[in-house]
Amino acid sequence: MMMDIPLTLAELHRVLQPGGVLRLGLPDLERALEAYRRGDRDYFYVPDDDVKSIGGKLVTQIIWYGSVRTPFVFDFIEELLLRAGFANTTRCEYRQTASRYADIVQLDNRQRETLFVEADKRVLT
Repeated sequence: MMMDIPLTLAELHRVLQPGGVLRLGLPDLERALEAYRRGDRDYFYVPDDDVKSIGGKLVTQIIWYGSVRTPFVFDFIEELLLRAGFANTTRCEYRQTASRYADIVQLDNRQRETLFVEADKRVLT
């Protein structure tokens, strides 16, 4: 549920070491809507046997057959990360990082429809 996300982010912030970086890969609602508006059927992974209409493909992919509860846009996840105590929230590209941890991108997948975001845990002074 939506209420679980702030609690999860707060817990991630709690366990991350100061100076550490959290990288998230989230369902990107903006990218899906742009593909829908362009009429780009190839963007969607949903086969025609499941849904033929582009609107149906949009909805099915965003909720991924009922397994995704919350699609994201950057300003929404940024707001939630800042509330949880994170800093320096950055939108990143697939397999690219704004952090000093080059290996942080090794688990990136689903390039086409994923919003990649990084945020730091402040170093306590």
